[in-house]
Amino acid sequence: MAGGTGTVGQVVVDRLLASGADVRILSRGRRRHRHSNVEHVCGDLRTGAGLDAALSGVDTIVQCAEHVHQLVAAAKRAGSPHLLYTSIVGIDRVPLGFYRRKLSDEQLIAASGLPWTVLRATQFHDLIAVLLRMLAKSPVLALPAGWSFQPVDVRDVGDRLAQLAVGEPLGRAPDFGGPQVRAMPDLARSYLAMTGKRRPILPVWLPGKVFRAYRAGGNLTPEHADGTITFEQYLTEQLTAGALPYGDALHDYLRLRRPKEQR
Repeated sequence: MAGGTGTVGQVVVDRLLASGADVRILSRGRRRHRHSNVEHVCGDLRTGAGLDAALSGVDTIVQCAEHVHQLVAAAKRAGSPHLLYTSIVGIDRVPLGFYRRKLSDEQLIAASGLPWTVLRATQFHDLIAVLLRMLAKSPVLALPAGWSFQPVDVRDVGDRLAQLAVGEPLGRAPDFGGPQVRAMPDLARSYLAMTGKRRPILPVWLPGKVFRAYRAGGNLTPEHADGTITFEQYLTEQLTAGALPYGDALHDYLRLRRPKEQR
């Protein structure tokens, strides 16, 4: 399991352990996992160091992290286990640099000769919540005009990944989206109401291919509204817990957009 300590990865680990599977987590350093029956091994997805030992005897690799080139090479040497890769809905329709890299990773996996499955999911609830929290710091909540999202809960995605991990390789699995397609102002109004904030909402028309792709719904999969937990349910849980945390997805997105010398 690569990325087994991340937001989605932890859910997948929990579900696999509950099903009776043996789980091994890969990370660059030694970490203590909350489950005592999880094996933890060290390896570096960037350099490939330690990957041969980490993949020894593994039947399925669940990749919830970045960097697949070294992992694919090590998987071939390990006897071709099933490689399950988590991706994002719309990476072939929205021309973001990060999305292009994800698409390139998918293509590498598909051409590798390994048994493989790719699951594309829509944006997570925590990403949408953090974006709205950042935008709501201004006296006016300016939103890109015409955008909609289909936010999905990490628990729903983790459940699906765990099911795929113990099943046969599917290639491109059906996309996985949240239960509702929601216009961004609608999501913003829910966020403001539930957090007790008042902000006028200002739609802003933005030019360019990326903004046009979002306006066209390139990030959506309404025919696969398979998630069960709504944005409001997520917000209620977070507010009850006393926090709306920054999710791993936003952290990775912001890190990848910074110049390399600032990372």
